[in-house]
Parts: sequence; C-alpha cells; structure tokens
Amino acid sequence: MKLTVLDGYAANYDEAVPFEALAEFGEYQVFDRTPREKTVERAKDSELVLTNKTVLDAEILSALPNLRYIGVLATGWNVVDTDAARRAGIVVTNVPSYSTQSVAQLVFAHLLNLCREVEKHARSDWSKAEDFSYCLTPQIELTGQTLGIVGFGEIGRSVALSALGFGMRVQTFTRTPSKIDIPQVRAVSFEELLRTSDVVSLHCPLTKENAGLMNRAAFEKMKRTAILINTARGGLVDETALADALRSGEIRAAGLDVLCREPPAPDNPLLHLPNCRITPHLAWATEAARKRLMNCALENIRAFLRGKSINVVS
Repeated sequence: MKLTVLDGYAANYDEAVPFEALAEFGEYQVFDRTPREKTVERAKDSELVLTNKTVLDAEILSALPNLRYIGVLATGWNVVDTDAARRAGIVVTNVPSYSTQSVAQLVFAHLLNLCREVEKHARSDWSKAEDFSYCLTPQIELTGQTLGIVGFGEIGRSVALSALGFGMRVQTFTRTPSKIDIPQVRAVSFEELLRTSDVVSLHCPLTKENAGLMNRAAFEKMKRTAILINTARGGLVDETALADALRSGEIRAAGLDVLCREPPAPDNPLLHLPNCRITPHLAWATEAARKRLMNCALENIRAFLRGKSINVVS
C-alpha cells in the first residue's frame, strides 16, 4: 500500500512531528508542498493521501483511480470536493478538536497585545525616561469588559472559560443556545452582541450564509472602543469595510489570524494599519496541537483500514 503526504511542511515545519509513524501503513512519501500541476503525478499510485491545503477537486480526483482514502490534516475540509469523492467511493476524514486550546490561547495573545502593547513598551528605551513609569498607549483592563463570542462550539466555549478567568462578562450569538453549558454565558442576538460587546471574537465556520458577516453595517453597530478578534475564517470579515472602520475610528482595533486570501496580497488594506495586528494563520500550530493532529490522523487511517472509519466527512 502506498501513501502520499502532499503538503507536510505546515504540520511539521520544525520537524517536531515526524512522519515516520506512517511506515506502519506501507510505503510512504512526504512532500513539503505540492503545486497543483504536480498533484496527480505525485499521488497517482497512492491509495491513501494526506493533505492540508493542497486542493483535491473533481478534476484531480478523476485522475487518481487508485485513490481510496483522503485524510485532511485539519478540521476544515473545503480543500476536497467531497461530492466528487463520494461518487468515486473515496472516504474523506478530518481531524476535529485538536487545536481548541491553542486557538483559544492565541485569541488572548491578540487581545492582551492590543490592550497592553507589551512588545512596544518592552522595546522602548526606559533608561532615557524622565519618570519611573510611562505609557505609550492606553492600558486596558479586561476585568469587567464584555466579550461577545460568535459561535459557541468547542473553541468558543474554551474562549469563554478563559474570559471568565479574566473576570470578563461573556455573551454569545449561537444557533444552538440550548447547548450553552456555562451558567455565566448569556445567549443574545447578533445585533445585541455587536452593540454591547467590548470585544467580538469569531468562532463559527464559514458558510455561504455568513460570508462577510462582519461588514460595514456590523461595524457601524459596534462600540467605537470595541476590538475585533478573528481566528476562525477570513471570509467572515469584509476586509475593506474593516479597514475603513479601523481608519475612521469606528472601532478601536482588530487582531486577525486569518484573511480572505492567504498569504495576503501586498495591497491588502489591513496590512499596514497601526491598530490591526495580523498573525499568519498560526493559531493551530503549537507543537502540542500538531502532535494531537498527527495522532488523530494515524487513528483515522487505522480505522479506515479496519473498515470502521471515524471522523468521516464524506
């Protein structure tokens, strides 16, 4: 049996999560990255393929007659045409919930950075100050602030628990308010969340219905002192509208780990705004999270080979 990893670099950029464990399934090969024009050539003899962001659409799947299984090394599986895979009898699995704590951690890394500007102050020259203490930016305390969470799945829930630890009030807009199992978390409408939250953090999947959810009208409803955090999907935010809102002071700041296009175009209006901090889609990338990712990916393959597939998305 032959297995191909099409883009192993993201999961193993520091070689802390080696792919040698794949040897239990037979012959395997790992490519750091695979451009579209080389996908078929590299995977043509494989029965099993692992992918993170390499696209496997209907055209490519039709050229891979030996393929029986696709393991997506991520939670989102939009890189695979699942309808085409289903028609071809190819099982597609994902890796759910592996990065929950890591994503929640980055939410607060962004939020604390925007509230306290630790790096900016640490790099300033204290030795030349006239006073024992100084502040280059407003210093914001989280205790008593209201966090509005859009989407209350596992990550949203983890963010809520962290926020409560900081003494924040927490409210959420969710399709399933009956599943809120934290008494201190209040379900509200989307409009109320925008109007009353000091921080809005996005934790919902991207769908056709909510693309551009955070648009000009949404920013107009928010407090001028509000902060937007997005570690979910770039397409949830109208980036032009966000840039305008940040420039005009309609909202205070934004911390983003995802964008509509990744990597971004050089002319993306958000890239050089002083009140917008962007990290390169790394919320998931802690070593602990990537080890969980690999362990789950291995279990997914074992289950498939036993004829009892788990984490199936198609």
